Amino acid sequence: MRGSKKTGGALIQNRRMSDEVYITLLVASVAVGLFLIASLLVPNFFQWLNLLNLVTNNWAVISLGVGVTFLLVSGNFDLSVGGVVALSGVLSVWFAQSTGGANALSSGLGLPYWLAVLSAITGALAIGGLNALFVVRFRIPSIIVTLGTMMVARGIAQVITQGSQRNTNLPVEFGVLGNLTAFGTSVKLPVVLMGVLLVVAIFIERKMVFGRLTYWIGANPVAATLSGIDKARHVTFLYLFSSVIAGIVGILLSSEFKSGYSNRGTLMEFDALVIALLGGVAIAGGFGSVVGMFFGALILAVVTSAATGMTLSPDWQYILKAVAVFLAILAQTWALARRNR
Repeated sequence: MRGSKKTGGALIQNRRMSDEVYITLLVASVAVGLFLIASLLVPNFFQWLNLLNLVTNNWAVISLGVGVTFLLVSGNFDLSVGGVVALSGVLSVWFAQSTGGANALSSGLGLPYWLAVLSAITGALAIGGLNALFVVRFRIPSIIVTLGTMMVARGIAQVITQGSQRNTNLPVEFGVLGNLTAFGTSVKLPVVLMGVLLVVAIFIERKMVFGRLTYWIGANPVAATLSGIDKARHVTFLYLFSSVIAGIVGILLSSEFKSGYSNRGTLMEFDALVIALLGGVAIAGGFGSVVGMFFGALILAVVTSAATGMTLSPDWQYILKAVAVFLAILAQTWALARRNR
């Protein structure tokens, strides 16, 4: 009897993984199909350089999507990442600015750049820790908590920048990280780091116990707790992981533009959520993958880029994003229901 239970559990596990692969292939097919359709509608759209630009121009959102995907799979939200992007970027500028500037916005703490970066990441970790505290300790719904911490992080950034931006009195090395190119090409370092992050995330998701625990917690949190899994510690690590990614993204963006801007990262949290949903991540948890999220990002990039090429207004682009999300969720639900008949 015990052996049959194990066998049944293994069959369920294999079937679940098969469903994930099935949805990922479906999402990839949709991305390719949309790219081909856009190539017919938009002049000069079908170019390898354009396909590369679709990825490189969205490196920040794709990077944020990794942390958001892990949390969604675990059954939690993280809508604070956009605020963390703004906060960490502003902090890195403020910490690195020399003291005694001409005005308040040109005066900082005068820290060495490496220390300014570490301090900014610490600020990002503080937001992640706050998320974990309220979600894990006080059991407040994560969507409410992370909306609150998003506003807290962006509010702090606005206070430091006085609602504007800081872009003067910076050390020479400040703009290096965000504009450094790799291997003698035009590909910038942030894009390479995004690729490395994707590879590491896929390895964690598929090959490490940490990734499997994330799925189990999202699929059945009660059973996971009864099995001895420390759900609180695991979710805490996930929030810290997501905040570190957002912090690094904010630092790299501030380095690229050589400024700390309090409105940077606005709506990035929703774009990260959208690409995860487009990629087949279940909003209820327990299902999805980083690979699917990546193809979801391609879908969103193709739709946005094609809309721009067809000279549609930004208002219509928001509508297209909304329609794409609804259609993706309906298609995935229908495909899985049909497959599991």
